[in-house]
Amino acid sequence: MSTAILTGQPVPGSSIEGDLRALGFEVHVATDVAHAGALLARVPGDQRVAVVDARFVGHLHALRLGLADPRFDLTAIPGAVSARAAGRQALTRAMARENPAGGSGAVIVASLADRVTAALDADGADVHRPVLGSLVAAVPADPQARNEARQAVASVDEEAVRLKSAVKSGDGLFTTYCISPYSRYVARWCARRGLTPNLVTTASLLTALVAAACAATGTRVGFVAAGVLLIASFVLDCADGQLARYSLQYSTLGAWLDATFDRAKEFAFYAGLALGASRGGDDVWALALGAMVLQTCRHMVDFAFVEAQQDAAAGSSAAPTAALSDRLDGVGWTVWVRRVIILPIGERWAMIAVLTAVATPRVTFCALLVWMAFATAYTTAGRVLRSVTRRARRTDRAARALADLADSGPLAQAAARTLGERFRVPALPAAVTGAALVVLPAALWGPAWATAAGAALSAAFCGLAVARPLKGALDWLVPPLLRATEYGTVLLLAAKAGADSGVNGVLPAAFGLVAAVAYHHYDTVYRIRGNAGAPPAWLIRATGGQEGRTLLVTVLAALLTASQFKVALTVLAVAVGLLVLSESIRFWVAAHQGGAPAVHDEGETA
Repeated sequence: MSTAILTGQPVPGSSIEGDLRALGFEVHVATDVAHAGALLARVPGDQRVAVVDARFVGHLHALRLGLADPRFDLTAIPGAVSARAAGRQALTRAMARENPAGGSGAVIVASLADRVTAALDADGADVHRPVLGSLVAAVPADPQARNEARQAVASVDEEAVRLKSAVKSGDGLFTTYCISPYSRYVARWCARRGLTPNLVTTASLLTALVAAACAATGTRVGFVAAGVLLIASFVLDCADGQLARYSLQYSTLGAWLDATFDRAKEFAFYAGLALGASRGGDDVWALALGAMVLQTCRHMVDFAFVEAQQDAAAGSSAAPTAALSDRLDGVGWTVWVRRVIILPIGERWAMIAVLTAVATPRVTFCALLVWMAFATAYTTAGRVLRSVTRRARRTDRAARALADLADSGPLAQAAARTLGERFRVPALPAAVTGAALVVLPAALWGPAWATAAGAALSAAFCGLAVARPLKGALDWLVPPLLRATEYGTVLLLAAKAGADSGVNGVLPAAFGLVAAVAYHHYDTVYRIRGNAGAPPAWLIRATGGQEGRTLLVTVLAALLTASQFKVALTVLAVAVGLLVLSESIRFWVAAHQGGAPAVHDEGETA
């Protein structure tokens, strides 16, 4: 249980003790500074502790935001300060500064909580101060000010503010106007019944899997049911995040589940649509795999650009394109147009659901590929312009993150060590050359030893691409280019092998392999965002790295018949999937149980 230390002169009729208990705090009343310090020392080190002024007047949700948010080690609002286990040492030092003599019996100072917060600021501690908006949090100095504060509390509809703040800012048009107006009430319903965001996330996944199963039937009734269930899954997907914000139920495990389940739902639905089309005699597995490849590469562009830009060294100047974007943000309708253009998950799922219900899987995939290709070109072009016009010095941390995203295996690492000093090739041209050496032969000749030879040369150029820190203006394009190279090679070889031999099932096997590898790459992103670094080196070696897997697939394609190649891809997909999934589950569960700071990655715009 969390502990709250109430300080200062009690106020008759105040609800502060009841409010703190409602938030799950055990309340202790301190008589003076020394007593407050003693109470703080007695609180177990792994528990949250708060120091609250007894004169506090404000909304319960303001207290919740200030004292119970699990994402931050130190939080403060007027009249209250709170610390998780990781922030206890800083809080203890700040408290000791308010009682330097260590004596007892001294009358407690006024506004101890605010004074402790000021001491934390003076010590350079990272104190989070939530944005309260219209919520009230005040420490009135006299009865008149107290009455005014209470009137201000009564004039605000706290529940309406809480519901509104549960909705993520920056959502897409469809989510903002068609989903969030009622999904927030689903979130509140869940909160009042004690349901957790993780349960809602799981319900969303199960609903999407049922939708995929309906699509796999290949019947019009099944397609209509799939479209309806996909929208229902998206409602739950929005509700889980809104529930987390509504009740501050953030967790490391929950953020991982939310992010990975989104990808699992979408890719499972692609597979269901492809199966349903096959039942009707239309093979669209190449389109399904193409949609997954394009979507994943697009996300990798987003992730890599953010990692490269978010902590650019001081002295960087803003790009003219960024300034133009800021000016356009002042014109309301352009914001919505740009959010629709980039095809966020809300618009994407709505389009997929509607087309699934009224059209064929082929039409659905073609429309999806066209819009995603345009969105990818639009966002990538804008980011390239920002990068080349912005004079920025990349930090070592950003370069390390990009290197981790590159997923270089033993072959590329060996090439980087042996060739990197002899041939100082810029990173992006090296990556482009490596991509061309394997993708072009795969497109021209398919499963052939020439393609395998190209893959071997490509591995050397991949090593040259990562031989030095990725600090160039456009070096953030290297990881997504490597993703496109690996996934595209698998797609081309599987399509060629199946088409030339008439063997069914090569593309579905390739779909499974790319899905397993894509999970590994998404997991790497989430670890980096959680400041946990890349997956362990043994996992990179065991899975071969991106260049090792590409070379292996090209050799298998050249060596085996189409039927054998299908089996090999299936075995490889299962092996990679089991390795990366088991390690991922172990890591995230251990991080959650070990008390890692709770996170809530807002992820892709809904």
